[in-house]
Amino acid sequence: MNRDDLAPRIDHTVLGPETTMKDVEAVLDEADEWGMNACIPPCYVEEAAEYAPDVVLATVIGFPHGQNTTAAKHEEAVDAWKAGADELDMVINVGRLKAGEDDVVTEDISEVVAAVPIPVKVIIETALLTEDEKRRACEAAKEADAAFVKTSTGFADGGATVEDVELMAEYLPVKASGGVGSYEDALAMFEAGAERIGASSGVEIVSGAPAE
Repeated sequence: MNRDDLAPRIDHTVLGPETTMKDVEAVLDEADEWGMNACIPPCYVEEAAEYAPDVVLATVIGFPHGQNTTAAKHEEAVDAWKAGADELDMVINVGRLKAGEDDVVTEDISEVVAAVPIPVKVIIETALLTEDEKRRACEAAKEADAAFVKTSTGFADGGATVEDVELMAEYLPVKASGGVGSYEDALAMFEAGAERIGASSGVEIVSGAPAE
């Protein structure tokens, strides 16, 4: 996979608690230069959309723990879309899933998907789930008409694994996120079935790919 093919499948990410607009601008500059997308905190979406109008812009909903009310996630999604977001990455309510409240999890996702006319990726936080829970989370995302399932927020121990990507790809397109730091890492995820990569190391990943 050469750089031109790889770059549009990378969401170059900055989501730390100390993120400033200067940090966001740096990520947007790199995304623009290398042809990547960007994933940034929701508080900067409007400024980012004006700063880099040609960069596909993703932001996060219910981040990082997914414990916001469904109404709050709905409003956050609408606000982000109106501010200029092109895609949304929302976190499921892991506690509800673990309690067996799958209908609540599905409805939570459905409300966000229905709120906006842009793709919604559903972060299931694989490091916290059993295999059965991963499958139930993916089933909920699929039933709710989500566009993608995503492995991780990056805020729990553990990140994307080949095994998790293979499992999740049985249900929906997968965004592998968490611990993907090189072209070789990204290639392993793509070979496992991922369609997209989320990483703060976007430049390292793309620059490691063959130029042609």
